Amino acid sequence: MYNKALNTPTAAREEAAVSNSLCDLDFYAWANQQAALLRAGRLTDADIEHIAEEIESMGRSEQRELVDRLTGHLLHLLKWRFQPGLHSNSWRLTIEEQRYRLEDHLKDNPSLKAQLGQAIRDAYRLALVEAERETGLARATFLTECPYIYDEAMSPDFWPE
Repeated sequence: MYNKALNTPTAAREEAAVSNSLCDLDFYAWANQQAALLRAGRLTDADIEHIAEEIESMGRSEQRELVDRLTGHLLHLLKWRFQPGLHSNSWRLTIEEQRYRLEDHLKDNPSLKAQLGQAIRDAYRLALVEAERETGLARATFLTECPYIYDEAMSPDFWPE
């Protein structure tokens, strides 16, 4: 795509326009093109603004995954606590699996640990909605604020009673 003979400001703008439209039409091709430009050190030819947006979007995706995983984990802890007659090996294994997945996600993204407080608040709000729907229990049955701290909820010895 880069033509040294056309190394002019007009050619660079035209290449950027093609790159921007490629981003909208075929993200995979655009991403590979941008990676190749960056590896070649051709920063002036790269779509820096869109690259920055995509990197920020990736960060937000990691944050959303943390909240999603916490939501599932907190939901199952609530079900365990408020439906003791329904405990099953499947529920136990789901809680164990979520602990592992949360642990792995934070190991891969350690800076998210600083956001755990807000992530737990966001996740618990969602877990309450799901707990009401899945258990059939009234919302008033559950505490309005998360009763679990992260370390407690992640402990393999913790099973709410």
